[in-house]
Amino acid sequence: MRLMKGLLGLLLVMPLLASAEEIGQVSTVFKFVGPNDRIVVEAFDDPKVDGVTCYLSRAKTGGVKGGLGLAEDRAEASIACRQVGPIRFKGELKDGDEVFKERTSLVFKTMQVVRFLDKKRNTLVYLVYSDRLIEGSPQNAVTAIPILPWPTAQ
Repeated sequence: MRLMKGLLGLLLVMPLLASAEEIGQVSTVFKFVGPNDRIVVEAFDDPKVDGVTCYLSRAKTGGVKGGLGLAEDRAEASIACRQVGPIRFKGELKDGDEVFKERTSLVFKTMQVVRFLDKKRNTLVYLVYSDRLIEGSPQNAVTAIPILPWPTAQ
């Protein structure tokens, strides 16, 4: 019963997270069997902040395991978020809100992007990191967007 409630809760939360759109990729290691190892660049819009798009680059493991979705991807990632229009909040923002999450191994490892609001500097701060059920990784990247007025077309 608890499992069913947990799964239902997860399904209700999932639409609140952004989904990524692949922008491009480059091959880094040739594999004879299965896809090559590669670096993928993805874009996603912040689901609670109109006018913000984040670009995430990260490693994807290839080979047979990678092709079957069984490989564990590396923890390294880079993020750059930019203002792409007028910034409008779609509700109350909480520090550490999860904006994006994707599984990077079969079961235990995920890559996440969380958002913070630096009120003193009027800036949105985005942090990407990888965690694992038992032990996460200290590797991370951060980007910041000052909240500025958006010029209107004349």
